[in-house]
Amino acid sequence: MQNDQTYMQLALDLAASARGNTNPNPLVGAVIVKDGVIVGTGLHRKSGEPHAEVHAFRMAGEHAKGATLYVTLEPCSHFGKTPPCANLVKESGVTRVLIAMKDPNPSVAGRGIQLLRDAGIEVEVGLLEEQALRLNERFNHNMLTNRPFVVSKFAMTLDGKIATANGHSKWITGEAARKHVHELRHEMDAILVGVGTVLADNPQLTTRLDDRNSKNPVRIILDSALQTPLTSHVANTTDAKTIIVTSLEAPEEKAQNLITQGVEVLRVEKNERGLNIEEMLTQLYDLGITDILVEGGGAVNASFLRAGFIDKFIVYIAPKVLGGEHSINPFRGEDVSSMDAAMQLDFTTMQKVGDDLCVVAYPQKRAERA
Repeated sequence: MQNDQTYMQLALDLAASARGNTNPNPLVGAVIVKDGVIVGTGLHRKSGEPHAEVHAFRMAGEHAKGATLYVTLEPCSHFGKTPPCANLVKESGVTRVLIAMKDPNPSVAGRGIQLLRDAGIEVEVGLLEEQALRLNERFNHNMLTNRPFVVSKFAMTLDGKIATANGHSKWITGEAARKHVHELRHEMDAILVGVGTVLADNPQLTTRLDDRNSKNPVRIILDSALQTPLTSHVANTTDAKTIIVTSLEAPEEKAQNLITQGVEVLRVEKNERGLNIEEMLTQLYDLGITDILVEGGGAVNASFLRAGFIDKFIVYIAPKVLGGEHSINPFRGEDVSSMDAAMQLDFTTMQKVGDDLCVVAYPQKRAERA
């Protein structure tokens, strides 16, 4: 059992090494072991390229016969951009397959497992399942909701402030934490802010990592009146795509000026809280956006919080105390009258990043809300 866990952990680590490169596909790793020797390894490196099992079996060759396959996700049983991996596994000659988790897609879940069992292969499901589910939280969410996975990321002082009363916020955290954020940007399809951030800071919203070729996320700007300046960094689409989400009533002339510069304008209805977040997420998913890093200010954060569309929190806490009655909080918007109205979270990890603390938390009962 211990060896099984070791080999499955290796498969999970292989899968995780491709973070940010496989969207909209899942992260998948595979390890083939025969007589206690690893004879093949593989991972899904990029969407459209061969799946993890293909790489592992190519490496193993004839040694796959009589071997055990460890794979982090149920082998696919349907034709997509590549042939189904379940057939490859069936014909490989392996006698035992350990799968960390089933395919979350309700239309195909269990089919690959059944195909292997029908072929007489011993199949076990659920080894290190919790780690596999967390690894592919974005993909699982996509399959179950047909919406992007939304991560709320913000930095704050120990007393819960993201800026001074006049809006000054550079820099709350240190250099190590800021590099950590760029790692996050590299992994995500899109980054989202409100037009207030654009007007105040004129950010580039790109990924800057010195040690590799980084991926720039799609920049999404919430701008109900199309106030984004044509001279702003986000209106320059040379290095990164920009989508501005606006209202149905926003001036068409302003929209056309932005479109001329390569900006995509997405119109959604407004509700009592502003732009309709649910409609926006549905449209963005249809455009291929599978996850979003929300880096907005207090108003944008509050709109996602009250609409119930934050799936994960990543919070950087700086060893600073700002104080003051008018310093800005991470979540603004309407007040609630009872502590019972607070969103309940589960803290999952806490780590030091330079001098700062990074806390990862998830809303409780996320599956029920989805």
